[in-house]
Amino acid sequence: MSESPLAERWRAARTERRAALIPYLPAGFPTPAAFVDAVGEAAAAGADIVEVGVPFSDPLADGPVIQRATHAALAQGVGMARTLELIRDARLPVPVVVMTYLNPVLAYGVARFLADAAAAGVAGVLLTDLPAGADPALEDQVAAGPLAFVRLIAPTTPAERVGLAARRASGFLYLISRLGVTGRSAQVPADLAAHVARVRAASPLPIAVGFGIGTRAQAQATARLADGVVVGSALVEVLGTDGVPGVRRLMRELAAGVRERGAA
Repeated sequence: MSESPLAERWRAARTERRAALIPYLPAGFPTPAAFVDAVGEAAAAGADIVEVGVPFSDPLADGPVIQRATHAALAQGVGMARTLELIRDARLPVPVVVMTYLNPVLAYGVARFLADAAAAGVAGVLLTDLPAGADPALEDQVAAGPLAFVRLIAPTTPAERVGLAARRASGFLYLISRLGVTGRSAQVPADLAAHVARVRAASPLPIAVGFGIGTRAQAQATARLADGVVVGSALVEVLGTDGVPGVRRLMRELAAGVRERGAA
């Protein structure tokens, strides 16, 4: 069997002795056409994997920057179906992971979502509000589908629940760097190394860290601890203010940061 797209990207990053860079952008923001341009620019500027958010009316895990962006996309009619169309239209040269709340998937139909997402070129899915063990039948359905099943781990997740989530996971694990909603932070949490080590002990899957990372220095510091670095709010903010050129500029800075993981 051929290597999965996600596994291939993780292997390439390890071979280059660096962390993978994973930008997050909500589908359809600031406009559908601009979103396609922005994710294309992100891929060209150093993304290893692109995470695309499905606009949802009640994004409780997201901070004000992403909330405003998703509501703007919803106002333009971008929901699950349009998100998958935009991913297909973007034809990115790197794997795409869809990050979504559970309600849009249930409304669309789980089996239909898995099939249509795979047909659109999606490599994986992260269901933000589906904790491990909450719905075993649904988790089994997603795990058995054509997409990698990326699981979300919080700093406060007990070791036994980390193991439970990891057993059904594939692709990678997404470790939240801090509690709260998405958004910029002043610095990388001091206890991040301990949380990464705890997750590593539970699973051999790559660990990507997100929430609060928005600068080259933060990307570098996180890359020294984790296998991947996820950046969302900072990119969404610069896309809203400076457009695609702003995404290009910040992505280049972040890509330099993850490649400096071994620097003194």
